[in-house]
Amino acid sequence: MLQEGAHGKWTVSSSDESTEENSDSEKPSTSAPLDAACGRTSGPQYPCSEARKAAHKRKASPLKLSDKKFSTEIPPAEKQRTSQEGLGWCLSSSDEEPEDQAKNTHKETLKEEKCDAPEEHPLNLCKDDKLSKNKKAEEYEETPSEAQDTWDLLNGGNPFRFFLTKVRGIEPSYNSGALHIKDILSPLFGTLISSAQFNYCIDVGWLVRQYPEEFRKKPVLIVHGEKRESKAELLAQARPYENISFCQAKLDIAFGTHHTKMMLLLYEEGLRVVIHTSNLIAEDWHQKTQGIWLSPLYPRLPQGTTGSAGESQTNFKSDLISYLMAYNSSTLKEWIDLIQEHDLSETRVYLLGSTPGRYQGSDKEKWGHLRLRKLLKDHASSIPAQESWPVVGQFSSIGSMGVDGSKWLCSEFQESLVAAGSSVATLLKCDVPMHLVYPTVNNVRQSLEGYPAGGSLPYSIQTAQKQLWLHSYFHKWSAEVSGRSHAIPHIKTYMRPSPDFKKIAWFLVTSANLSKAAWGALEKNGTQLMIRSYELGVLFLPSAFGLDKGYFRVRGKMLSESNDSATYFPVPYDLPPEQYGSKDQPWIWNIPYTNAPDTHGNMWVPS
Repeated sequence: MLQEGAHGKWTVSSSDESTEENSDSEKPSTSAPLDAACGRTSGPQYPCSEARKAAHKRKASPLKLSDKKFSTEIPPAEKQRTSQEGLGWCLSSSDEEPEDQAKNTHKETLKEEKCDAPEEHPLNLCKDDKLSKNKKAEEYEETPSEAQDTWDLLNGGNPFRFFLTKVRGIEPSYNSGALHIKDILSPLFGTLISSAQFNYCIDVGWLVRQYPEEFRKKPVLIVHGEKRESKAELLAQARPYENISFCQAKLDIAFGTHHTKMMLLLYEEGLRVVIHTSNLIAEDWHQKTQGIWLSPLYPRLPQGTTGSAGESQTNFKSDLISYLMAYNSSTLKEWIDLIQEHDLSETRVYLLGSTPGRYQGSDKEKWGHLRLRKLLKDHASSIPAQESWPVVGQFSSIGSMGVDGSKWLCSEFQESLVAAGSSVATLLKCDVPMHLVYPTVNNVRQSLEGYPAGGSLPYSIQTAQKQLWLHSYFHKWSAEVSGRSHAIPHIKTYMRPSPDFKKIAWFLVTSANLSKAAWGALEKNGTQLMIRSYELGVLFLPSAFGLDKGYFRVRGKMLSESNDSATYFPVPYDLPPEQYGSKDQPWIWNIPYTNAPDTHGNMWVPS
């Protein structure tokens, strides 16, 4: 059926018109059976979303602007499009977003199946970094930092322990103080005994190769949310590795995902917790903007210590144990016991998680946006003239928000974001300015990866067309401050800046995108919070860093040596964010962009 809106016309099949509003937009897919997958050379060799599959296809078979063959690849429905500035919205009937298709085809597991024959094609790199297409993805990986660099990183002036991932193709100085996964797993961080990897999208073979050779046989527990075919495929990937075991996270509520990204690293010297935003696949550690919180090295408590020993002022230890207990898994009991045996008292961040379920009473405040609301009420300072302090949300995926802001975004979600101190005054909906940072089509087109970067921004036309109102809140991605304007963000951050954007009342880095599935939605007249997915992040509050003014200052340059105290927080992108211009459009993954080439001279035709 042909539809028309503010951004042109697009065609949708009747099956694309479901109204599921609570599902997340970064949905799993099992559309390709194993035998079909093994016949493809362009698909990823691990399960992943439809958007990422499209990106793999286009990297393997790029379409140049001058290449006329692309016209035969656009399905007939897409030829009907009417475009605005050459970037109009259009849709093939086969390009369904799983969240909207879910009522017709129940898709719960992620990703395309792997086979051993085809090789994954890496990105073409810029300038002097060009590599042969036939080389495997891991050949564009970073090598670990020099020992002295890593030592300085661990013991130098980063009181927040907040890092970005290294990005290939940017000015080297902007990778100073950044981490690759090989750095995190380096022996310089500790002598590994065993580890647990919690994640969403996992390439097992690649993950094994990120460990130093001396640690590759150490036990690894992979905590995942795969079911059925995708679970079988994940287990098949691990067959060559006797040291790998699995824990399947229960996902009993439809459309939920195991989206948490965390590492638990047990060393001879102690324990470390890493909470981050990257999938365990090569492309997520290559040319994207990603965030990492790296805990201190937690020493083992003296034997016989019991009770609340080793707890931090932020209650991090008991909150982490509560989060792990929510999996209700005997496999994780061993890790819970290990955490109990270590001293986590040096932790300065608050843990903020989501776990699937329907919560009432005091349990409502344990997870999701109500957990954020409680933390801010209990531990953040009341802000003078706080209605003028905006909120900023920055994310890589967007769920269905409803027909207008009153349904969730500007009501319950915003109420949690603007909570501060014990003040009972509730600000009216949308009185507080809200700045949502999400990449434009041009952000993606001009990125280091080019259009395939959009494979990790799975906002679909089906979702977007139902919430055009949301786009008035959108702001461009710009990160000159960290040298990452052209490294598309997969990091997710939320904060409360001052009106002049020189201060922030708090900062959150998390796996949670802008969706009700991730943050939770109130039900039963506000008496129940329903959450579909597992998510995890850490909240930075000034009071936990010894600041009594109720705010951090925003660091002007992430590389600035003079601002290393806990007074200055290294926000990884530019403030204030710049609102979309009249010609800007949010990146939507499942429509073509054929009027302007990306940084590699290619177009985007996802089908």
